[in-house]
Amino acid sequence: MMTTGTLSEMRGPGAAAGLPAEWRDFLALTKPRVMTLVVFTGLCGLLAAPASIHPVLAFTAILCIALGAGAAGALNQWYEADIDAMMRRTAGRPLPAGRMDRQSALHFGVGLASFSVLLMGLAVNLLAAAILLASILFYVLVYTVWLKRRTSQNIVIGGAAGAFPALIGWAAATGRVDVLPVLLFALVFLWTPPHFWSLALFVNTDYANAGVPMLPVVAGRRATRAQVLLYSLPMAAVAIAPYALGLAGALYGTVAGALSLVFVALAVRVAVSRETDQAAMKAERRLFAFSILYLFLVFGALVADHWAFSGIIA
Repeated sequence: MMTTGTLSEMRGPGAAAGLPAEWRDFLALTKPRVMTLVVFTGLCGLLAAPASIHPVLAFTAILCIALGAGAAGALNQWYEADIDAMMRRTAGRPLPAGRMDRQSALHFGVGLASFSVLLMGLAVNLLAAAILLASILFYVLVYTVWLKRRTSQNIVIGGAAGAFPALIGWAAATGRVDVLPVLLFALVFLWTPPHFWSLALFVNTDYANAGVPMLPVVAGRRATRAQVLLYSLPMAAVAIAPYALGLAGALYGTVAGALSLVFVALAVRVAVSRETDQAAMKAERRLFAFSILYLFLVFGALVADHWAFSGIIA
């Protein structure tokens, strides 16, 4: 729950914006770069499902996932306008830069969220809509409002919010949740800490200045680097699990295994690094960049494997 102090602090950035925001500012509220990965994992969950879905309904489901992700991003920026203004990486966003008032951002986020969930429920199915609603509420209320400013484990628990899209895509196609999408959920859940902490290591000053208790700020670089490796190991195991359990074929198993080995190797380099200059943290930057490619390729390999074994690709 928001405190009176938090509300009063948040009225500052962007509160006095007099000019109407441009469409680019509303687009920026949706965090389009983050949305790209969210939409892709949702699409892969839908395409890998053992069920056919009408192309129009498939498009609608993916549109709803995109709108829901955009809504979560907008509400996140609405709530965090004060700390965004303190960090160089986020100071140019519409609210801290004063290009938009907070009420517009709130209305935009709530409107997008409501529309996406209602459309998913009416056009696709209620299970997919329920999971979409849960993902939005989890990101906004659990991660943004409750965890981020209170604990260094914020990204561990909050990472579940970004793991929902594959479940949503699968549920949109099948109307149910099976073992494979749960494994995909677990993969993204375990991938999030090493992905995000590798970023936090080389933007540590931003979080420290804003008073956000990210792990490098609270526990230090050495402990964070060890945690990056610690989470990478079960992540790699979960990535290979669909093949080991017979839920995916050799194509997926080969790609996921090779990519996971590279991921763990990069995580080892991060774990043994003792670099203190944030600008010179090459190991951390390489892992962060590769982690994005990793998720794209692993999920893409799952779809390719499914199509190959279904006879669509021969």
